[in-house]
Amino acid sequence: MSPERSTRITEILRKHESEILSDWVREQSESIARRRDLISDQELKTQSKEFLGLLAEAVRNGGLEDVSRGREWTAVREMLAGISRSRSIQGFTPSETATFVFSLKPALFRRIRDDLVKDAGELFEEVRRADELLDRLGLYTTEVYQKNREEVILRQQQDMLELSTPVVKLWEGVLALPMIGTLDSARTQVVMETLLQRIVETGAEVAILDITGVPTVDTLTAQHLLKTVTAARLMGADCIISGIRPQIAQTIVHLGVALGDVTTKATLADAFAAALKRLNLAVGRAAVARG
Repeated sequence: MSPERSTRITEILRKHESEILSDWVREQSESIARRRDLISDQELKTQSKEFLGLLAEAVRNGGLEDVSRGREWTAVREMLAGISRSRSIQGFTPSETATFVFSLKPALFRRIRDDLVKDAGELFEEVRRADELLDRLGLYTTEVYQKNREEVILRQQQDMLELSTPVVKLWEGVLALPMIGTLDSARTQVVMETLLQRIVETGAEVAILDITGVPTVDTLTAQHLLKTVTAARLMGADCIISGIRPQIAQTIVHLGVALGDVTTKATLADAFAAALKRLNLAVGRAAVARG
C-alpha cells in the first residue's frame, strides 16, 4: 500500500465526524461567502454531512490519488458537480461556491492536530495531504462551476440568435426574414436552418431576406447572404434581398461582390410586391360600393 493510501484522514473523519461537521457548518455560516438569502441553514448542514460521508468513503477506498478521474471518487465528484451547478443557478459566485470545500480545512486540520500532536512528522504529512486533497476538490468545484456558466451563456446566446431571426409568413407562399445586427458565421447558420425549416413547413416559393437592420455589409457578410440564398434555392424557394440602401450598394460595388442573378430591392415593400408578381398575384384596392 502506498503512503498516500495509508493516510489517517479516513480514521480522523470517522472518529470526529460530528465535531468536524459542527465546526465546518459554523465556519461556513460565519464566512463572508455565506448567503442566507440563497441557501438555508438546514440545506447547508445536509449537504455538508453528506459530503463528509462520501469523502471518508472515497479516501478509504481510493486513497488520495486520482481524485479527478478515479472510480472511487465518482460519488464525491458527482456531488460537487451538482452543488456547483445548483449554486451557479442560484447566484453564487465561483469563490463562494468553492468555499464549500475550502472552509472544511480549519475543522479538519484541528482534528488532525489533536490526534497527532505527539508525532510532528506524521502531523505535518497528514495536514499536507489534507490540504492538497481539499485544494484539488475545491479547484474541481470551480472548474465545474465555470463550465456550467459557459454552457448557460452559450444556450442564452443560441436562444438570442433564434429570437433575433424570426421568419414571418407575409402571404401564402411568401416568407420574410428581417435581420438586425451583424451577420457572422454562427448567425448565418441559425438564419439558414431557421429559414429552410420554415420553407419545408410552409412550402413557400419566395423568401425575402431583409437586411435593413444590418449596419454594414462586407465581403464576408455578402458571402453569408449568398450561401443562404443558395440553400433556399436548393429547397425550391427563390430569394429576394431587400434593404439595399445606397451606402450598402456602394460598398458591394466597391468590394466587387457579385450577387449574380439575385433580385435586390431597396425596401421590404418593394420586395413584397416583386414576390407577389413572381407568384402571379396582385393586390389592389377594393371597390367601394356607392349608395
